Amino acid sequence: MHGRCMCGATQFTVAGALRPVVNCHCFRCRRWSGHYWAATAAASESLVVADPNAVTWFSPAEGVEYGFCSRCGSSLFWWLADRPDLVSISAGCLDQPTGLATSAQIWMAEHGDYHTPLPDLVDHEYD
Repeated sequence: MHGRCMCGATQFTVAGALRPVVNCHCFRCRRWSGHYWAATAAASESLVVADPNAVTWFSPAEGVEYGFCSRCGSSLFWWLADRPDLVSISAGCLDQPTGLATSAQIWMAEHGDYHTPLPDLVDHEYD
């Protein structure tokens, strides 16, 4: 699977299996992406970024990092220190067809008041 940012400065491949897409509605992901963040995930070792210097990492809280293109600002990756073996990847940055489907929505208690939750998706809440 291949993916890239909007400007093409950050390109990546994922050699392993991808998890189904999960829509995260937490306040951080909403502010970072401009809406909810639709992400798949893969083993960290299976993600290869062509130019790692093209990615800037931002840590809004201890143990969590958001990765974005240093040039155009595209939201690309999310990483949790408690799970260093796993990296979340923006589903919208993957080349189509992805073969993925959205399976769940999380942090619904923090969803934007303008958004109507999708009733057919499983809701998972996290503390």
